[in-house]
Amino acid sequence: MDGEGGSSGLVKSAAVKLSKMGEKTKQLGTAMKDPHQQRRIILVIVCVALLLDNMLYMVIVPIIPDYLAELESEQAEHVHVVIHPNSSYNSTALDKINKNNLDIQIGVLFASKAILQLLVNPLSGTFIDRVGYDIPLLIGLSVMFVSTCIFAIAENYATLFVARSLQGLGSAFADTSGFAMIADKYTEESERSTALGIALAFISFGSLVAPPFGGVLYEFAGKKVPFIVLACICLADGLMLLTVIKPFSNRTRENMPVGTPIYKLMVDPYIVVVAGALTVCNIPLAFLEPTIANWMETNMHSTQWEMGLAWLPAFFPHVLGVYITVKLAAKHPHLQWFYGALGMVIIGASSCTVPACKTFGQLMLPLCGICFGIALVDTALLPTLAFLVDVRHTSVYGSVYAIADISYSVAYAMGPIVAGQIVHNFGFVQLNLGMGLVNVLYAPALLLLRNVCQMKPSYSERDNLLEEAPQGLYDTIKMEERRAKKKGYSAAGNSMSVDENGFDPFRAQRSLSEESSGPEYT
Repeated sequence: MDGEGGSSGLVKSAAVKLSKMGEKTKQLGTAMKDPHQQRRIILVIVCVALLLDNMLYMVIVPIIPDYLAELESEQAEHVHVVIHPNSSYNSTALDKINKNNLDIQIGVLFASKAILQLLVNPLSGTFIDRVGYDIPLLIGLSVMFVSTCIFAIAENYATLFVARSLQGLGSAFADTSGFAMIADKYTEESERSTALGIALAFISFGSLVAPPFGGVLYEFAGKKVPFIVLACICLADGLMLLTVIKPFSNRTRENMPVGTPIYKLMVDPYIVVVAGALTVCNIPLAFLEPTIANWMETNMHSTQWEMGLAWLPAFFPHVLGVYITVKLAAKHPHLQWFYGALGMVIIGASSCTVPACKTFGQLMLPLCGICFGIALVDTALLPTLAFLVDVRHTSVYGSVYAIADISYSVAYAMGPIVAGQIVHNFGFVQLNLGMGLVNVLYAPALLLLRNVCQMKPSYSERDNLLEEAPQGLYDTIKMEERRAKKKGYSAAGNSMSVDENGFDPFRAQRSLSEESSGPEYT
C-alpha cells in the first residue's frame, strides 16, 4: 500500500509540475503576442546580432596577425630549406620581405569585410524594403554563423579571406535589417532614440571587449575556441528569431508598400549630410585601430597587454555619450544636429592630441574623447535618418539604413589599407591632425539639419485612417487599404458629397490636412 501511495504521489506531483509548465508556456506565448513585449524581444535579438557582428569583426585583431605570422614563418623555413639547403641566405632581408608581405595581407584581410559590405549594401537595402526586415535578419545571422565556423577551421590565408568576406555579406543583411527593424517598431522619436542608443551600446561593447576576449581564449585554449563560442551565440540568436518572429509565417509583407529607391535617398541633401557625418566621425577610429599599436610600441615602448587594452577603457565614455544624448534628445529633440556637431568637434580635438601623448595613461584621454564624440554623433544622427524618411519619403527603412551602413563601411574599408600608407609617407602626427581637421571642418555642415529636426511627422492622415495605435511600417499598408475603401465610397456617393454650390467637404478636409502637414513632405 505504501508503494502504491508513493507512486500516486509522484504522479500527482508530476501532473502539477506539468500543469505549471503549461501555464508558464501559455503566459510566455501571450507575452510574445503583446506588441510591446514582442518589440522588446526583437530589440534583444537585434542587439545580440549587432554584438556578434562587431565581436567577430574585432576578435581577430589579436589572433590573425600572430596566426598568419606562424604560417608565414613555416612557409619561409620550408622555402629556405628547399631552395637554399646549404647556403647562408641573408635572413634579415628575408624577414623584412616577409614582414612587408604580412602587413599587406593583414590589411587586405581586415578590409575585405567592409569592402564586400560596401558593395552588397545597395542590394541588401532594396531587398529589405521589398521583403521586410525579419527574413534578411535571419539570412544575415545564418551567413555570420557559417563565416564564424569557417574562421574556426581555417588553416590558410585563402580560407580566412573567404570567412572574412562572408562576414561582410552577413553584416550587410543583419546590420541594415536590424537597425531598420528597430526604427520600424519604435515609432515615437524618444523611444526610437533610446532603442537605437541601446543597440549602439551593444556595438561598442562588442568592438571593445572582443580583442581581450579573443586574445585570452587564443592564448589559453587555441584559435578555434573564440569562434566556436561566437558561433554558438549566433545559432541561439537565430533560433530565438525563428521562435519569436516566425518570419516565414508572416504574410503581411505581401502587401508591403514600396519604399523609396535607394538612389533617390542618396540624392536627398539632408540624408547626404548625415551619411557624410557618419563616415567622417568614424575615420579616426578606423584609421587608428591598425596603426596605433605600432606607434605605441615605437614611441612609448608599450607592452603587449597595453596595446591590447588600449581601446577597452573607451567603452565607458562611449556608453556615457549614448546615455547623455538619449536624455538630451528626449528633452530637446530639435537640437539633434547640435549634439552631432558637438561630437564631431570633440572627435577632432581628441584626434589632434593623440600624437602629443607620452604615456599609456595620457593616451587614454584622447581615445576616450574620440569614442565619446562618436557616441554623440551616432546616437543623434541614426534616429534622424529614420525621421527624415518619415517626413520626406515612405516610412520603409531598409534603404536608408543601408546608406548608414555604407557610410561606416567606407571608413572601415579605407582604414586598414590607406592608414598605413599615410603613416609611412607623411607620418603619424600628420594623419591625426588631418583627421581632426576634417571632423572640425565638417561639423558646420550639420547646420543644414537644424530646420529638419524641427519638423514633425504628419499624423493627420494616420489619425483619420487608423483607429488603432501605430505599429510602424505596416501603418502604410492599412492606410492604403482605408484610402482605397474611402475612394470607393466617394465614387458611390459623389452626388451626396457635393452640395449645390459645388463644395466637396471631403476634398476640403484633405486639403486642410495636407496644408497642416505643410513643409514635412517638401
